[in-house]
Amino acid sequence: MIYNISHRTVFSYSQAVSISHHRLHLMPRSTPRQNPLWSTIVVEPTPSLRSESRDYFGNRVIYLTIQEPHEQLEVRASARVDVQAAPPTTPELSRPWDAVARELETTRDADALDAYHFAFDSPYVASNGEIDDYARLSFPPGRPVLAAAMNLTGRIFNDFTYEGGVTSVSTPVTEVMAQRRGVCQDFAHLELACFRTLGLPARYVSGYLLTYPPPGQEKLVGSDASHAWISVWCPELGWVDFDPTNNTIPGNEHVTLAWGRDYGDVSPVNGFMVGGGDHEITVAVDVAPA
Repeated sequence: MIYNISHRTVFSYSQAVSISHHRLHLMPRSTPRQNPLWSTIVVEPTPSLRSESRDYFGNRVIYLTIQEPHEQLEVRASARVDVQAAPPTTPELSRPWDAVARELETTRDADALDAYHFAFDSPYVASNGEIDDYARLSFPPGRPVLAAAMNLTGRIFNDFTYEGGVTSVSTPVTEVMAQRRGVCQDFAHLELACFRTLGLPARYVSGYLLTYPPPGQEKLVGSDASHAWISVWCPELGWVDFDPTNNTIPGNEHVTLAWGRDYGDVSPVNGFMVGGGDHEITVAVDVAPA
């Protein structure tokens, strides 16, 4: 499936910003099942400095410096991406999770060592005893790692309520666990914490999810949204995605932007500024089949 994607972010400030620096993760990355055909980013006011590079995780990153006073910053990202469905997997045929965890501790395999970076706590993902107990209900000894992942994904989907406005990007996983509600990034962080408390690598994936309107209604432009899910390391298959918000293995309706240890590594627009006062953020996303 080929998609046209537009992502518009507008920052409105109560006072003029004299200078600002920003880091953007808004350009879809190449993966075994995803091919970005083209992508552009337009920023107003025009940055005085702009560069592109790859971060530690291989994501495409744009760096900006805006040196003229401004009371509004608009970032418009557009892309066309060819997304293929992931090959079918049989979770029950994957290796036992505890065997995978043990082997990672002594492995010399380059791919496994690279994956092992994602087996530890990170700034937004720290586990505790309660999270460990919750995780182990899905990970009895000897259960195949992908079967355990599917079970955990389903439990989070059923045990937690999707509700916006009750958390923020800085809400710790322990608080999400206590209140049993949140949004996609919260559920992704929680599932990551469950894997990592067991010594299993799992990474945070940011991107987009194609949504559909109610029956009989037209899809509204901008009604799609940024999304987050996780990817789990399986020695035989590499990285396999799971979406706890929707209790599914992502297919060709999930578009990947970037991945990292947690949200902090891949936030779409990040940075700092001088001045500005209070500010409001407006975001509109549209994902449409080409």
